[in-house]
Amino acid sequence: MTTRHRRSSPSGCPVEPLVLFRTLMVHPDLAARMRPLGSALLGHGLVEPREREIMLLRTCARCGAEYEWGVHVVAFGHAVGLTDAQIAASAAAASEDPAWSDSERALIGLADELYETDGVSDLLWEELAGRWSPEQLLELIVTAGWYRTLSYIINATRIQREPWGASFPR
Repeated sequence: MTTRHRRSSPSGCPVEPLVLFRTLMVHPDLAARMRPLGSALLGHGLVEPREREIMLLRTCARCGAEYEWGVHVVAFGHAVGLTDAQIAASAAAASEDPAWSDSERALIGLADELYETDGVSDLLWEELAGRWSPEQLLELIVTAGWYRTLSYIINATRIQREPWGASFPR
């Protein structure tokens, strides 16, 4: 592992950093500025990890970023309690899949509306505001935006799935 790569994985880590991290290390200063937000969303958020994963899986799926979707399915999907049906539904076209509860459907709706319109309808916002605090809603929106940004990078640089990463359901 090169010196550059060491900065994108924990000290002494015996495995290569993710391809995404190695790609970002083409610009070490930018990668260093990006890392705190990504880490904060994953490890220090106000949103429950399960809700975060639903939001980011749906965002990555809508953006066609199979790489990031597949990494999160393997690394977090079952660990946060998502079922195989829910994981598959996160990549499906139908937002009203019966795999989701009402609050989870609201998250899917938020991801879909942000993807399609770069905004949120008044009706959906009212529903969301009845379930999450203003701080949590802002975090969910930032999560969607962050993973849309990563999706741009993944898609534009044509990052291929990690060998162990999940594939979109066919």
